[in-house]
Order: sequence, then C-alpha cells, then structure tokens
Amino acid sequence: MVVRKEDIYNLVERLPEDDQKTVFDFIQYLLNRSTEKPNGWEGIDQVDPDDEPLTEEELRQLNSDAGYVTGEDAKHEFGLQVDLP
Repeated sequence: MVVRKEDIYNLVERLPEDDQKTVFDFIQYLLNRSTEKPNGWEGIDQVDPDDEPLTEEELRQLNSDAGYVTGEDAKHEFGLQVDLP
C-alpha cells in the first residue's frame, strides 16, 4: 500500500504536540531497526559497563507504576501489529 507523504503530514499535524513527539520517536525507531546498529552505537559498544549503583531517586522511579503502560495496552490502544514486552 502506498501512502502519500502529504497524508502522513496531515495526520501528524492534527495530533496534540505530545503525540507528535511519540510519532517522531516511533519513526526514528522504524528507521533504526532497519539498519544493523543505529548511529553512535559503535562507541557505546566500546564503553565499560556502568557498575554504579542506582540512586534512591532512580530506584523510586524504577519501582513506580506512574506513567507505566503495558505492551499489551499499547498494542490495543495504537492498533499495533507487533508484540511488545
């Protein structure tokens, strides 16, 4: 199926600003998954692992359910055809 770029632009422009950021991030994800490794990952591969313990704030955020959406919920909400964790 061919989708005109103009139609994509029009849809994105109709979205709230926060959702436009989500669309942008998703398009970047699609582009990155089509290449072996995204730009800049070679440097990441060469960096020593981070063995620094998490701060109390990082632990609090990690254990918080605020803003958490399950992969299944996201799949249904956005009509995705992929399985998410």
